[in-house]
Amino acid sequence: MSTISEIQEAIDKLPAKERSALAAWLRSQDQPRMSEREEAALLASLDKAATELDAGRGVPVERVREMLGRWLTK
Repeated sequence: MSTISEIQEAIDKLPAKERSALAAWLRSQDQPRMSEREEAALLASLDKAATELDAGRGVPVERVREMLGRWLTK
């Protein structure tokens, strides 16, 4: 028996909840990874945001929650 066959048999024996969790995990593995350039840009924007928040600039989370509905319907 091949390893893939053993895995398939084990999956068949999983409870529905665990099978669903496994399926979600497998789908997450198919997501494209960020390029080095994209990762650097993301980290730079997070650093900038943290600096702005530390300086007292930014939007309180309560305000974001209030605005979220309008932002999502545009």
